[in-house]
This record gives sequence, C-alpha cells and structure tokens, in this order.
Amino acid sequence: MQVRAAKDLKQRITDGLVEAGLTYAGAEAFATPRRLTLAIEGLTAESPTVREERRGPRVDAPEKAVQGFLRGAGLTLDQLEKRDTPKGEVYFALIEKPGRQAAEIVAEVLEAVVRNFPWPKSMRWGHGSLRWVRPLHSILCILTDEDGAQVVPLAIDGIAAGNSTEGHRFMSQGRFSVSSFEDYEAKLKRAHVMLSASERVEHIWHDATNMAFASGLELVEDRALLDEVAGLVEWPVVLMGEIDPEYLELPPEVLQTSMREHQKFFSVRDSKSGKIVRFVTVANRETADNGAIILAGNRKVLGARLADAQFFWHNDLRIAQAEIGNWTQALDNVTFHNKLGSQGTRIARIAALAREIAPVTGADPDAAEQAALLAKADLSSEMVGEFPELQGVMGRYYIAAAGYDAAVAQAAQEHYSPLGPSDTVPSAPVSVAVALADKIDTLTGFWAIDEKPTGSKDPFALRRAALGVIRLVLENDLVLDLNLILTTAFVAHGVLGPDPTNSADCKGVADRTNLLAFLHDRLKVHLREQGIRHDIIDACIAMPNSDDLTLLVKRAQALDAELKTEEGENLLQGFKRANNILSQAEEKDGVEYSFGADPKFAEDPSETALFAALEQAEPQIESALAQEDFPAAMATMAGLRGPIDAFFEAVQINTENQTLRRNRLNLLHQIRATCMKVADLTRIEG
Repeated sequence: MQVRAAKDLKQRITDGLVEAGLTYAGAEAFATPRRLTLAIEGLTAESPTVREERRGPRVDAPEKAVQGFLRGAGLTLDQLEKRDTPKGEVYFALIEKPGRQAAEIVAEVLEAVVRNFPWPKSMRWGHGSLRWVRPLHSILCILTDEDGAQVVPLAIDGIAAGNSTEGHRFMSQGRFSVSSFEDYEAKLKRAHVMLSASERVEHIWHDATNMAFASGLELVEDRALLDEVAGLVEWPVVLMGEIDPEYLELPPEVLQTSMREHQKFFSVRDSKSGKIVRFVTVANRETADNGAIILAGNRKVLGARLADAQFFWHNDLRIAQAEIGNWTQALDNVTFHNKLGSQGTRIARIAALAREIAPVTGADPDAAEQAALLAKADLSSEMVGEFPELQGVMGRYYIAAAGYDAAVAQAAQEHYSPLGPSDTVPSAPVSVAVALADKIDTLTGFWAIDEKPTGSKDPFALRRAALGVIRLVLENDLVLDLNLILTTAFVAHGVLGPDPTNSADCKGVADRTNLLAFLHDRLKVHLREQGIRHDIIDACIAMPNSDDLTLLVKRAQALDAELKTEEGENLLQGFKRANNILSQAEEKDGVEYSFGADPKFAEDPSETALFAALEQAEPQIESALAQEDFPAAMATMAGLRGPIDAFFEAVQINTENQTLRRNRLNLLHQIRATCMKVADLTRIEG
C-alpha cells in the first residue's frame, strides 16, 4: 500500500497542478509507516493568464441564443465584438482568465487529492468526513523560493497545514520546523527517520549480510520480505538471534516459511550444511541493551511457532511412513472444480497422461505414473494445511520418507514448475512428464467446460499453464505430438470419443483446435520476447506438424536468421514478386498454373539458369527438411536469390506468346512451391 500510495500521490498532485496551469521540473514521492511525502522541484510561481477567443451566434440570431452564449462566456452584451464573416455578422467573445498564485492552486489540488485518495482500505474517525488509511495527524505543506519558505494556507477537517513535523515515534522528542525538502530530509534523519524506502532496504540488507558473514553464515535472500520489512520501520535496527537447537531438525523450507510468514524474520543459513541455524529480525528502534530484550522476546514467540511446525512435521512423517496413499485417497473428497470433479479424479487423469508422455521425456512410464499419483498427496498434510506455499516441497520429503525412489519424490516438488516466465524449468525426465501432464490436464479441463481466458481475465492462470507447457517442451528439446496428447486428455475429460471423426465429437475436435491455437498464441508472445517477429512465427505455424513446438521454433529461428541477411531479404522480395504476378494471372485467367514448367521453352539464358538452379535446389531443400536441418534448407533457398533476380530483369512474364507465358507462369509456381516448402512466405510482412 505504501508503494502504491506514493505513486498515486505523485501522479494525482502533479496531474492536478499541470491541469491548473503550473509546470514543474521534477517530483519524487516517499513513504514510511507514518508519513507520505511528495517533493516537487521547479514549480512555477503562478499559472499564466489565459486568453480565449470564442465564436458566438450571428448578430441577428434569436435573443435566447445570444443570452445563452453570454451566460456561457460570463460576459455582458457590450463586452462582445462584432465581426464580418462569410456567414454574416457574428458575435465574438474575448475571455481572459487571470493567472493564480501557486499557493492557491497547491492548496486546492492537495485538498482534492487527500479527500479522494484511492486507498484500498480506509477508515473514518472522529466527527469529520475524511477517510484515510489511518487517522491523519498533521499536514506539512510549504513552498520555498529565494525569499524563504511559505506555508500553504490549507485546512482539511480541522487539520491546518504548517511547516513542522515529528520524527521517530520513540527516539525523538517534539515537533520541529523545516524550511525546504533538503532541510526536512536532514532533520528527519537526525530525528531517527530514514525517509527513503530504498535507503532502508539497502541498510537492512547491508547490516544483515555483514552480521551473518561475521558468524561464518549467509543470509537467505528474500526480496519480497526485504521490501515488506523496510515498510514496517522508520529506523531499521538489524538484530540476529539463535533458533532453539531442538527445532533445527525441521526442514530448512519449513523454518524459513514459518519465520517469514509469522514473524517477518529473515533466515540465516549454514552454507556447508544448507540448514537454517539463525534468524534476523529488524527492530524499529535502538535500545540501551543493543536489542537483547527484543531478541529474547522474539525467540520466545518464535519457539511457540516452531513448536507447532515441529508437531505437524512429526505427525505428517508418521502418517507418510505408514501409508502415504491414504492422503491421496482423502483427496477424493476434495473438490478441484465443481464441473471437473475432485482432486482425486484429477490425479487419476494426470497419472494416466504422465504415463503416455513418459517415453517422450525419457522417463520410465511406471515411475511417471507413480509420481503423478503421489505428487499432490501432501495437500492432505497438516504442514501444507498451515503453509500452502510449501505444497510440493513437503511432498518431496514425505514421499522420500515413505521409501519411494528419489525421482518420484523429486517430481512432487518440481511438477508445479515453471510457475512463471522467470521460474526454473525442471529437467528430470519423471518431473517433466508429470509437470506436462498436470498443465495439459488443467488446460484441456477448463477448455472442456468453456472456462477460457477472456481479455485480461484469467482466473485459473491458463496463460501461465500454457507458457509452462511451452517452456517444458522447448527447454528440454522434446519432440511432443501435441495433437495426440491433447486428444488423449480431452478423451479423459469425456468431450472427445475414441473416434475423433465422429460427428458427436465435434465439440472436442473444436476444443482441441482452439487450444492448440491458444498455445501457438502464447508461443508467439514467448518468442517475441526473444526478438522473433509474429509474422515469422505465423509463417512457420502454417506449415505441417506445427503441433511439434520444438520443430516449429527451430524453423522460426532459422527463418528469422535468414531474413536478417541481405540474401534472405532479397529472396523474400523476389518470392513476393513471383507470387503477386502468379496470383494476378490465376485470378484473371481463372486457372491454376501448377503444371511443371518445361526447360525446352526457355529463351533467355537467365531462364535456363533458373531452371537449373531450381532443379539443383529442390532435392537439397527436401533432404535438409527431412533431417530437420532448417538453417541448411534456408541457406539453399536463399541461394536462389541470384537466379530469380536475373530472371526478372531479363524476362517478360506476360508476353504475347501464350505458350511462353504459360510456361513462365508455371515456372513462377515452381519458385513459389519451392520456397513454400520451408515456410509460408506469403505471411511475411514487408
């Protein structure tokens, strides 16, 4: 809320000032737990006088029209000017709005912003009507120039603006006045308030890492927690404490999560053992005992929290070692979605699909199926019930404790990945198989019940799931028959029968086609971030086997690289010229010139050379494509650039000799067909 509030304050104030006619050189907003600050530099002293000329009705217009114009302009009849125009004599009004002092405008804009501030949550207190995130105690608002600081005359619900403020709640005494922003910031620092959030973040990180390093340990990086803690204090004081030895047996993820969620503590790790052994807390004040009492209190509260976590851990381990399958069976009674059944039925679908996908990833089908059946078992555990963010992580521990293979346990944690564009993609074969099955089941399930993303709305994170499928396939270089896998998944959801050609399965076939198009769209976004244009991807999607994403991307990368060369760009222009001439002729003649051109009708040497070049290139391109060597295919195709250019320079296509014309049009068809073997170049723009 602090970050958003600072942005809102800056935008709303500066927009209001500019709209009122003031300009400024720069603005910066700051937030702490107790104050919201905006500093504006180079603000003009007053708004300019505005003169506006407004055209009115004709002089002989009805009285009502003239009076309406006078009211709108705020003038009297004798203040209007008459001018001759092509439409007769017309009234004109010259309206002058005098400029206003900056203090008047600032007071007006600030009051409007404060009274209408967009807090996500706010409260009203006392007898006033003002709503604010917390009771508003004071307003400091000054304008400074070479003559000094001027308090802006402003009062909101009885709170008058002034030139003074307070420092730290506990470590400073009384109010103090300020004469400029620099003076304000410096005096706050002396009053134990760091105004800048970035300075507080840097201070906490610096002290915490140094403290850990001095003990031969390392601080576990947690940027979100760092930002949150920096927003809780005005004068950060970093303290490091010890965790009671009895709790050090807990998995490091449990210790870190419990301390972060309940206490806002940072974790300190032994880099050699990987165990969490200490914690760092950030106090909001300095104390005479250097934080000893604070640490003792924090350690006591932490002990109670970790005792709960330890109970969950021991109880869960006992159940997992006895019969972990009971947890999975319990998920039969947990609804995944009211139209998609229980978590238990979903797990069964994922297990069957993982078995199908396993050979593609190089996993043992039995191991993939077993991993999928157990991957979500920890959803029934007490630890995950307390800390949902540990799902998968705890599954790895519990499955390993139950005696299963390490790859099966690993899949429990990794099958949720990747969770976003920057998340790591698993590479272990079993993990990849289960991760793909999980995401494909999610996609096909919501497609089957018509819960697709619309506009910016994506409540079930289907775009993220689609990107996950794409990254799993591409980063593991998998050759996956998506059409077959999607068909299998839709059959499992009951919207596609065993015979997709049956008319009763039309919805399932349409869903499969629509979902593949959705995956292609997400692939476009993914590749566009890598610098590959959407039209290049479209040209490759139009080719056969476009459901093989790895093959599709290799084709697109090769085409993109070739079109960045001079030969490739010139070949594209030659192709477009051939295609345009051929398409116009076919439309005019009402026939398709797809017969083989005959070299015996070649008249010009360039024509003969083009026949020879095509005859040599076609088998080379076919061979390269068969081996999925797209760069070689593209390079061979680009080699046609010279013969095609020479042909167009020397030969007239639409000659009066109809035999030659037909042969040359058939030759253009051969050029088009040869180039289109690599990609649908008609979709390339430019």
